[in-house]
Amino acid sequence: MTPPLTADRLHGNWATLMLPINDDDSIDYGRLGNELDALVAAGVDGLYTNGTAGEFHTQSEAEFDAIHALVAERCHAAGLPFQIGASHMSAQLSLDRIRRAKALQPAAFQVILADWFPLKEAEMASCLERFAAAAEPIPLVLYNPPHAKVVLTPAQIGRLHAAVPALIGVKVADGDDAWYAEMRAHCQGLAVFVPGHHLATGVANGAAGAYSNVACLSPAGAQRWTDQMRTDLPAALELEQRIRRFMDAEIAPFIARDGYANPALDKLLAAIGGWADVGTRLRWPYRWIDPAVADRIRPIAQSMLPELFS
Repeated sequence: MTPPLTADRLHGNWATLMLPINDDDSIDYGRLGNELDALVAAGVDGLYTNGTAGEFHTQSEAEFDAIHALVAERCHAAGLPFQIGASHMSAQLSLDRIRRAKALQPAAFQVILADWFPLKEAEMASCLERFAAAAEPIPLVLYNPPHAKVVLTPAQIGRLHAAVPALIGVKVADGDDAWYAEMRAHCQGLAVFVPGHHLATGVANGAAGAYSNVACLSPAGAQRWTDQMRTDLPAALELEQRIRRFMDAEIAPFIARDGYANPALDKLLAAIGGWADVGTRLRWPYRWIDPAVADRIRPIAQSMLPELFS
């Protein structure tokens, strides 16, 4: 069993678990187990569940329990730290998920803020305080991506950390130099995680790690790149520029031009990488990208980013 995380031990390249979906919209637990084995074999720093790419918003409570029983079994056997995403649009259901999953002994719980009516700051603190009380002694990580109803400022994140000491980390979109300066000023004692394809820039500016879309493309390659940041940051920054160009040219248009949801892009990346049979299918009612697109883009990715595929 890995012990609960602390802010100073929460860092690096964390890979997301994506749901293989059958034609009848059910979860393929056999393929899910194979995906878990591939992520363990890739040697990632950690694994997390039920972020946006994990389609937590589509799961029944029985499915949530089945997914996480499998995750806990495989990760504990391998000694791989894992975080359970207990997120739900309902704070009451998030609280229930924390209470049920606590026995699985994750290293942390990821949570979102209640999502239908945007919360005021005092309500945010109340929400996280109750989550923390249910999870204790397991800490919390706040998942606050750009599509959250309320995208928090560095100052707001710092105040929430002060109000809820069990909050040890946060996943956010990064910004410019001024944004990083604000994060350093307000978020001391928090592990700040930035987008995976910005990780070298983040590390250079004090970020702790990424819940990584690059790991969707290649979990082992993303881990090699993360390790490189500790030994040759200039080379890692150069690779980041190529990763960004690839994402901007080949992946981002599926949102900006075609209006696909973010999980469709993560599953497309996994299909391009070909490291596990995840498939591109999303659960109803969301559209997914034709897997033939991955066959077209794969040679481009391998040519632009050979370090991720070696």
